[in-house]
Amino acid sequence: MRVVVAPDSFKGTIDAADAAGALTAGWRSVRGWDELRCLPMADGGEGTLAAVVSASTGTSTSTGTSTGTSTDTDAEAAPAPGAGAGVRLVEVPDVSGPDGRPVRGRFALLPDGTAVVELAVASGLPLLGGRLRPLTATTRGTGETVAAALDAGARRLVIGLGGSASTDGGYGLLAALGARLRDGAGRVLDDGPAGLDRALEAARVLDRSALRTAPPGGVVLLTDVTNPLLGGRGAAAVYGPQKGAGEPEVALLERRLARLAELLGGDPAAPGAGAAGGTGYGLAAGWGAVVEPGAAAVARLLGLPAAVASADLVITGEGRFDATSLQGKAVGEVVRLASAAGVPSVVVAGAADAPEVLTLSALAGSSAAACREPAHWLYRAGAVLAARCGTPAGPSSGPSVCTPAGPSVGTPAGPSVDS
Repeated sequence: MRVVVAPDSFKGTIDAADAAGALTAGWRSVRGWDELRCLPMADGGEGTLAAVVSASTGTSTSTGTSTGTSTDTDAEAAPAPGAGAGVRLVEVPDVSGPDGRPVRGRFALLPDGTAVVELAVASGLPLLGGRLRPLTATTRGTGETVAAALDAGARRLVIGLGGSASTDGGYGLLAALGARLRDGAGRVLDDGPAGLDRALEAARVLDRSALRTAPPGGVVLLTDVTNPLLGGRGAAAVYGPQKGAGEPEVALLERRLARLAELLGGDPAAPGAGAAGGTGYGLAAGWGAVVEPGAAAVARLLGLPAAVASADLVITGEGRFDATSLQGKAVGEVVRLASAAGVPSVVVAGAADAPEVLTLSALAGSSAAACREPAHWLYRAGAVLAARCGTPAGPSSGPSVCTPAGPSVGTPAGPSVDS
């Protein structure tokens, strides 16, 4: 029996690769002869880079448990046909973090010349350690990572937007690639994070003459955010408060982004322009990037459509499964692909609104218990799902027909996948 295990992360408790490894180890404890493929998923935000790298190796390793049930099992699987076996994870030391302190950047270079960059690695909110900087956080380190990818020969860029600490409209990223603000006399202005607003007001032109050329294969931005740059649904109003901005700061950030749009042009009303503090807008207007739904693009990078089409069962999951899970998120994309291929799927969740979903909270007896030992309860969930498929004598008994209880891709709990 061929099983594809493609969960998203269980946010705040366990990442997607470890979740896939634990589910796989649990399944194998009951049905050790089945063929399993681990393809940890992401929606283009945090975890995208790890998912691509994990799929390329074909191995997911789960975390250990403190209960005596071992899940330190390597989940061997064929490398993903999309990412391929030749993916290189490249470290970029000492790029600028969101507060200017040096951090380690990373990107993945695929065999076809595509470089995958995750904005949160160098410019993510967690890097601030709770010391939020709503006005001065920058995306410069992501730009430095992109520059390193270009230096390494990247012919196409895929940039996952999500988890950003800043609302700089992507200017820090563009500045790292050579963009400059100039006054009426042509002088370069101090555009550092602390002086960005003054520089924008004084600038008469955003000079792109020294901006590095985008790679020949183009630049794709992954996000499930559809917000515009400005207004009540814009980057400052909706996401600024999550980054520490109060009402006065939101007003300042709105003026910053509006001024950037005056200088840079483009379409600030485009869906996705407000992603990652306006970085979606900055890269689209300044570098010709295009926005794509994150989960579908990540699935293609991983080779998930082909893997699902050849499977007998697909297992996915996330921390909380509700009506929004099927609307553009990673789990919804896995369910959609399985449905299109006519392959049954099941969802494992930390908690769920739908009673038919297998939840770690139910297995553990409480949400708190499940959060304390997510790998252990995912291992148990994998074993439960395998047991529902039956336990014939072994592989020589022939294929088993598996119809585990839970939401099937054809009849998902909640709204239709196409809604």
